[in-house]
Amino acid sequence: MPDTPTPAPLQPPPVIALLSRAVDLAFLVPAFEAACPGVQLRLGSDLGALDDIEAAACWQPAPGVLATLPRLRLVQSLAAGIDHLSSDPTLPRGVPLCRIVDPEMASGMAAYVVWAVVHQQRHLGQLLRQAGQQLWKTQPVQPTGHHRVGIAGLGTLGVACARALQALGYSVRGWRRSAPAAGEALPDDVALFHGDDQRAGFLAGCDTLVNLLPLTDATRGLLDAALFAQLPRGAHLVNVGRGEHLVEADLLTALASGQLGAATLDTFAQEPLPAGHPFWTHPQITVTPHIATRTHPAVMVRQTLDNLAAVRAGQRPAAAVDLARGY
Repeated sequence: MPDTPTPAPLQPPPVIALLSRAVDLAFLVPAFEAACPGVQLRLGSDLGALDDIEAAACWQPAPGVLATLPRLRLVQSLAAGIDHLSSDPTLPRGVPLCRIVDPEMASGMAAYVVWAVVHQQRHLGQLLRQAGQQLWKTQPVQPTGHHRVGIAGLGTLGVACARALQALGYSVRGWRRSAPAAGEALPDDVALFHGDDQRAGFLAGCDTLVNLLPLTDATRGLLDAALFAQLPRGAHLVNVGRGEHLVEADLLTALASGQLGAATLDTFAQEPLPAGHPFWTHPQITVTPHIATRTHPAVMVRQTLDNLAAVRAGQRPAAAVDLARGY
């Protein structure tokens, strides 16, 4: 990661809870201790004196745990999304909730999406299986300009993906909930659709559909039979949003009928994906373990400390989210 100026450590050093029921967050301890000597970190089920805890850095914490912290001043998501927190009905609503804003996350996501599109469009999975059988057999090669990629969720990550795909010659279109703001920079030659009224027209031109939408009440379960029916027959689905966007049974039905030709999935409603789940062995599904893009621990720690410093100064952190919008 590039060198950046190191702000002075917070004084007095804070007490921060590292909360997750899905991941061991001990990997963040060295970065916190380097950035803020004297910081007290609380991990695991025994959080000690709860009224000492000033901030919580979280990835899928146990429901209800944040509501037990009486002096909590900051809730920090350890990801760009906050759905794993906003879904908790007991989430303290008066406490600023911040997400990670990582400029390097966009390049990582773009690399993954380009791989997923090329892997399927160039039949690379089939070619690799043939190589394992020592079988020399070519597959049809379609020019990139003839393959239409649609990106649902044309925010920072979506724009990075669109530019990367365009650089390879793919035809790219995008859909988002609202029209672009005046002066907003979007890639040239990307057909932009917005709002529910334009979604069907967007989907009709997607040979590959990439889902990068935030998870909100409006988008939960959006990838369902009704949506798949609006895609060209044989389309490829890439889900790098959230597992809860996808209705799993509808995906299996669409693959069986040929309405969808393939799916590349990096996020799942239950993670890790359970043993025996039909996605593991389905010949038309490629599974990756939520690795499309990652944020360096030092970035997570620095942003947590900067956001807490803003709160201590009586300011609203720049990365604070609007819970009503869900992002």
